[in-house]
Amino acid sequence: MDTDKKLLFLIQHLLSERNENFEIPEDEGEKFRLYRSLVNIRPAVKAHEDFLQAEDEFLTELTANKGITDIADLVPIEDKIYLWNGDITTLKCGAIVNAANSGMTGCYQPCHNCIDNCIHTFAGVRLRYKCGQIMEEQEHEEPTGRAKITPAYNLPCEYVIHTVGPIVQGRLTAEHCRLLESCYKSCLELAVKNKIKSIAFCCISTGVFGFPQEKAAEIAVQTVREFLKNHDTEVIFNVFTEKDGEIYKRLLIGN
Repeated sequence: MDTDKKLLFLIQHLLSERNENFEIPEDEGEKFRLYRSLVNIRPAVKAHEDFLQAEDEFLTELTANKGITDIADLVPIEDKIYLWNGDITTLKCGAIVNAANSGMTGCYQPCHNCIDNCIHTFAGVRLRYKCGQIMEEQEHEEPTGRAKITPAYNLPCEYVIHTVGPIVQGRLTAEHCRLLESCYKSCLELAVKNKIKSIAFCCISTGVFGFPQEKAAEIAVQTVREFLKNHDTEVIFNVFTEKDGEIYKRLLIGN
């Protein structure tokens, strides 16, 4: 089955799950957008094996075509620390960090550009199902500052570590800062516990959660440096905007 037929099969299957039937667009970009939207709104339920096999093949090929970056090909900016600007869903390393919400099963807004949506889209539907199982067993929302680990499924990394960052509405407080520090510590501790040799952090809480970028980066760098004094884990700071890149360069190169 070629790529186009796989995508068509996936869309038809997702529509059949919803008992919906409407015209599928011919344009490849619009067709993928429909697929992604249907994945984004799909509940955290188990999928049929035929669907999972087709999805695995489709997403693996899609990510390979985007281009995979291996941590082994990166140059550290200081001992055990890397700075990388790129799409975290194409990064091959031990684990990537997902800035999750307290529900922990991903972003349900179709084609939203948040990292939570991207990671769940390109990992595949098994990631949401796994997160749903974790939350069902837990029986309560994930506390801010804590973290959970799952397989990465169709992503090139081995694991995804999901953490809930603080939401800043109005004035930044010491408690916000403590909780963000806890996010980084919780992720790092999970990595060590699971013998993960490298971990890539996104800029936790600095998007729609409203944490000021400069202060967030200061907390991230300080927390990671302190942790690495006693551990051999390699850490990648993944930035996606020019502003974040400049902030991290100043904090890392300037010290």
